[in-house]
Amino acid sequence: MKYILIVFLIFTSCIVFGQKGDLRKGTSIDSLAPLNKKKVSGPMGKQKSDTIGITIKDYKIITFARDTTYLDTTLTINKEYKYNYLRKDDFELMSFSNIGEAYNSLGLDLERANIYPYLGAIGKDQKYLEKEQIVYYNVPTPMTELFFKTTLEQGQFLDANLAFNTSPRLNFSIGYTGHRSLGKYNDNQIQSGNFTMTTNYLSRNNRYALRAHIAAQNIISQENGGLLEKELQFESGDEDFTNRPRVDVRFDDVDNKILGKRYYLDHTYKLIRKQLDSTRSEKTSLSIGHVFNYETKYYQFMQTVNDTIFGDAILSGINDKAVLKTFYNEANAQFYNRTLGKLTGGLQMYNYDYYFDSQFTTEEGVVIPNRLNGTELALGGKYEKRIGGFDLNADLRYNLSGNLTGNLLNVTASYKINPKNNLKFTLHTSSRMPNFNYLLYQSEYLNYNWDNSNTFNKERVSSLRGELNSVTWGNLMVKFSNLDNYTYFAPVSDVEIDAGMEQAFIKPVQESNGITYLKVKYEKEFRVGMFALNNTVMYQNVTQEEQVMNLPQLVTRNTLYFSSDVFKKAMYLQTGITFKYFTAYNMNAYNPVLGEFYTQNNEELGGYPLLDFFINARIQQTRIYLKAEHFNSSFTGYNYYAAPNYPYRDFVIRFGLVWNFFS
Repeated sequence: MKYILIVFLIFTSCIVFGQKGDLRKGTSIDSLAPLNKKKVSGPMGKQKSDTIGITIKDYKIITFARDTTYLDTTLTINKEYKYNYLRKDDFELMSFSNIGEAYNSLGLDLERANIYPYLGAIGKDQKYLEKEQIVYYNVPTPMTELFFKTTLEQGQFLDANLAFNTSPRLNFSIGYTGHRSLGKYNDNQIQSGNFTMTTNYLSRNNRYALRAHIAAQNIISQENGGLLEKELQFESGDEDFTNRPRVDVRFDDVDNKILGKRYYLDHTYKLIRKQLDSTRSEKTSLSIGHVFNYETKYYQFMQTVNDTIFGDAILSGINDKAVLKTFYNEANAQFYNRTLGKLTGGLQMYNYDYYFDSQFTTEEGVVIPNRLNGTELALGGKYEKRIGGFDLNADLRYNLSGNLTGNLLNVTASYKINPKNNLKFTLHTSSRMPNFNYLLYQSEYLNYNWDNSNTFNKERVSSLRGELNSVTWGNLMVKFSNLDNYTYFAPVSDVEIDAGMEQAFIKPVQESNGITYLKVKYEKEFRVGMFALNNTVMYQNVTQEEQVMNLPQLVTRNTLYFSSDVFKKAMYLQTGITFKYFTAYNMNAYNPVLGEFYTQNNEELGGYPLLDFFINARIQQTRIYLKAEHFNSSFTGYNYYAAPNYPYRDFVIRFGLVWNFFS
């Protein structure tokens, strides 16, 4: 509630105080045509422009990597793919039955964006925004985006974002995402909230630049443990159980929670600026900078009465809580020369504190500590240069002291063959320790206590990726990865696995043998008049001595759709059918105690089609979405699982809209 009040206050103050460069009251913005100019009197009777040909391209969105795009109010098939809870294309993910419950992986990206481990519970935190996912805005007038979509029973999904400025050089944005979905099955309610606030500033002399954000996020889930009698009550298609609240689930007293808060600041100051007389653009500059990031995050598992499916417990009630606090500081310097390129170097300090409430002693007298903490020092460097027709980018981070990380290197070279064809090559290599919940964990469940901080080795990833993006031939991506010391969760007792008790013996395991992973992904759209066929196909092959990394060999998504202007071009209409399919494989199972997926090799799932029918429309800056999801569920067989004992959702009709409006 307090975040909603903050948003309301900001909206109110924006109306009261206005904004530099505001549009005339009631003026609407067309996404293609520029706005009319408005002249007002300035000092000494001079005329000045209030708005000078503002178009939709003036509403800029800046990513963490400082890539700049602009607000896009068009309606495309890619917008259809991103109209979901995650607000991104979920082609390589498989959702559980409820919205936001958990996502199984149909494909992997092993490259690391961060050289330090995460807290863990990654099966639950797909909606949790890391600092690299926060975007910043530069807008000429206040801009609001509202995203709405229905969920499954007693809930809605709303994502609201306001971007505005107090001067052309000082921009703000405030966003809140609220989600609640009861779900079709018992004890399966999911709710989440994400509050973000960003600002970016550039001084009048262009010497000082700042960007910062605050993020407060939570994801709260009821965990029902999956179906209790899946063959009788789900796979049989018995009409008595197609009303899903009648289906028996394993738990009715289990919840888990992820909560995090983050404060981020990145600012630079240019000590030296030399400009060319003709273009007034910089020829040489020298800057110093500082980056600060403080974040607290915890994962909590709660159960009223323990269950033997997870083994013996110390107490009847379970309340496990893992907390991670991190403090990051970086001091850097950047030298830019038009001939030599841009070179950045810096010293990074990372302080971490991962802990539980108390230490644990096993029956054998082994003491499992309750804390991992320390300080890491690393050197970082970046280089950017255009050499001939190639754009070269390199990012290097090397650990000087500490136990968590080793190094990270990303080198990217892209070449624009012509306006319709582009080549890109990326080399990645990194080493770091696995996530903290692999290294140390404590639980009221006896078998969920371990300390691997001194026995596990650093995971090493090396990958080479090539991309061809062509308007004519489509987009082709080929990536070959090699992974050493792959770390995963798995049951460690075959006897109990056969008895259906594998979750009582889940442990982190590190594979000593190397794994190679080939991923080929191709995207191409064929158009004939108003009809189009959009295709995405992914092939994967894993070479490994032990069956520890399980992925489908083939994943495909094909959308046949019609699009056209209607009602004398007052509306743009798009309608079609999407077919998604992946080959059967040993799909990872889900563990609610850890909020993680684990490797299992006893049950093959997949090999079923998913068909969606959609009707989308665009009226000015409003996009309206209507979709019949998985409409084939009742006639292609009840074998659609997202993980063992966890089904995908049944046929459901959902609708919503995305609305941009401007002040």
